[in-house]
Amino acid sequence: MVDHITQHEHDTETIATVDEPPMYQVILLNDDFTPMDFVVRILVELFYLSTEQAERVMLEVHHTGRGLCGIFTREIAETRVAQVNQVARQNEHPLLCVMERAP
Repeated sequence: MVDHITQHEHDTETIATVDEPPMYQVILLNDDFTPMDFVVRILVELFYLSTEQAERVMLEVHHTGRGLCGIFTREIAETRVAQVNQVARQNEHPLLCVMERAP
């Protein structure tokens, strides 16, 4: 009986790393005309914040001039900005939403 020894070649495996996509902050900017309850409604309906969270963000916008709605990938941030600006215009409010690259 002959023993056969087989040698297996081991392929070197290259592990590809994928960078996380850049994230963007969606920010509401203050104006002196948009009602506070409309801002809260936008935050609840488009950003799915609780009423309490939405009121906090609305007050931040009111007191500091801007408030963070959330941090998203670029495509989602662009969509949310467009939605806010569209709904604000449809309701004849000058509310403005912008996006900035997250730090």
